[in-house]
Amino acid sequence: MKLTDKLAQLQALFAEMERALIAYSGGIDSTLVAKIAYDVLGDRALAITADSASLLPEDLEDAQIQAAEIGITHEIVKTHELDNPHYAANPVNRCYFCKSELHDTLKPIALERGYPYVVDGVNADDLLDYRPGIQAAKERGARSPLAEVGVTKLEVRELAKQLGLPWWDKPAQPCLSSRFPYGEAITVAKLQRVGRAERYLRQLGYRNLRVRSDGETARIELPPEQIKAFVQTSNLPALVAAFQDYGFTYVTLDLEGYRSGKLNQALLTATAPSA
Repeated sequence: MKLTDKLAQLQALFAEMERALIAYSGGIDSTLVAKIAYDVLGDRALAITADSASLLPEDLEDAQIQAAEIGITHEIVKTHELDNPHYAANPVNRCYFCKSELHDTLKPIALERGYPYVVDGVNADDLLDYRPGIQAAKERGARSPLAEVGVTKLEVRELAKQLGLPWWDKPAQPCLSSRFPYGEAITVAKLQRVGRAERYLRQLGYRNLRVRSDGETARIELPPEQIKAFVQTSNLPALVAAFQDYGFTYVTLDLEGYRSGKLNQALLTATAPSA
């Protein structure tokens, strides 16, 4: 199906909804959904961002700036997923408890204000990955227009570019809790030190990156093609000192490089049949 046809389907979908509340993280997926919803529904579309310890302050600021440029009404609500011990323990289905908290917060708002639908930015590619949060959203009646129409991640960026969104190539930025291997308990202090470490690297000019937290060790992931220059040009003693000041004991560099969803590799390994 042509991308223009998919856009037309998305527009028709929102026209049928008449009113919609968008679970708006500020990532490119939910930003595209907010843009199309606003273009179709105007002030009958509302974007709400959940603010919690697992969201970088810079990402919240980006969400506000982007919503203002789109023109959509934007609100911020607090969520408290870390208060749930099932989430804080960081099991393999941690995202289920995160999205449960999110949609248990958004659904009452939608009902109270007369929005028949809560929609999110899940795309067609997300359905191919391990995403337990999708189940939690579905259980609470949320809809995923991009996935319903079959829009892939690449098509999300193409559509965003066509619609004039300057953030069409914005790197993916999942919540900070995704930086921890399953089974390692998550705390506010741990989230903050990861967030500060990633902010440090972004200030050096790196965009696509992760700082994975493994116990007391920070593992830096960068695109493979950037690793050599990073080692050669960075002030490594200053970087290590900064990371240790944030609370890490050790700082390492992942030689494989950044790859989205890397922590799910452990799940695949655990479930693979033995030879």
